Amino acid sequence: MEIKATDVKTLREKTGAGMMDCKKALQEALGDFQKAERILKELGLAAAAKRAGRATNQGRVFSQLGGGLGVLLELTCETDFVAKNKDFVALGRKLTGIALAKGQAAKPEDFEGTVKEAVGIIKENMEVRRFGLLSAGPQELVLDYIHGEGRLGVLVKVALSSAELVNNPRVKEVAFELALHAAAFAPLYLSRDRVPKEYVAEQEGIFRKQAESTGKPEKVLQGIAQGKLNKHLAEICFLEQGFVKDPNLKVSKVLEELGKEVGGKMTISDYLYFKVGEAAS
Repeated sequence: MEIKATDVKTLREKTGAGMMDCKKALQEALGDFQKAERILKELGLAAAAKRAGRATNQGRVFSQLGGGLGVLLELTCETDFVAKNKDFVALGRKLTGIALAKGQAAKPEDFEGTVKEAVGIIKENMEVRRFGLLSAGPQELVLDYIHGEGRLGVLVKVALSSAELVNNPRVKEVAFELALHAAAFAPLYLSRDRVPKEYVAEQEGIFRKQAESTGKPEKVLQGIAQGKLNKHLAEICFLEQGFVKDPNLKVSKVLEELGKEVGGKMTISDYLYFKVGEAAS
C-alpha cells in the first residue's frame, strides 16, 4: 500500500527512527500508526539487546529537585561523543523526572524500558549505573550541584531548627556552597561516627606501623599514630574538612557561625556524591 510522506515524517519525529525504517514499519503495519510504532520499538529493543554487553565507561550525572525531593542519577554510555548528545541529555532529564514523580528510594521499574527505547534510537549501550533520592521534611532543605558537563554531581540535605529558615536566602546560599564543597573535596563520610569501625582500625594499624618505622620511643608511638589518624579523618569527613571558601574554617564551624547569623541551627543530615566512572560505594 502507498504510505504518505507526512505519516513517515510524523512517525520519525515521535520515535527518532530513520526515515526508511519508519516507512518499512508503516508498510508492515498496513498504515496502522500505533502498530508501526510498536514494530519500531520492538526493533529498538532487539538492537538494545545486541548492545547490552558493551562497556559503558562514559556518561553524565543528572539531578533534579521538586516537591521536597532531590534526585541524583548517573547515566552511562559507551562514548564521550554520545554523553554530549542532546538525545542522551534528554534521556537523563526524563529519567530524573520519572524518579521525582515516583518519589521512591528504589530504582523505578520504568527506567529499564525507557533506557532500552533510547538505545534503539541512539544506537549505543546505556544504563542507569547509580540512582539516589533525598527527601526533605518541613524543616529540611535539599540543594543540588552539577559540575561542568555532568562529570560529577552532588545533593546535600540540611536540617534546620525551624521551618521559617527553609526560605532564608542566607541559608540557601550556604546550603548551595556546601554542595560546591562536596563536589570539590569528595568527602567519603559525613562525620566520624559514620566511619566504619573496621576502616578506623585498619587505618590506625597502618599509622602505627608508620610510626614504628621512625624509631621513636614506645611511649610516643601511640600519639604519633593517633595524630595521623585524626588528620586522615579530618580529610575524609565532610564536617571536619576545611570549607571550600575558607580552608581555615571547618565545615562544622561554618554551620555554627551561620546559626548565630540567622538565629537558628543548621546541620548537614545527608548527602550524595556521584562521579562518572567512579566505583560505587
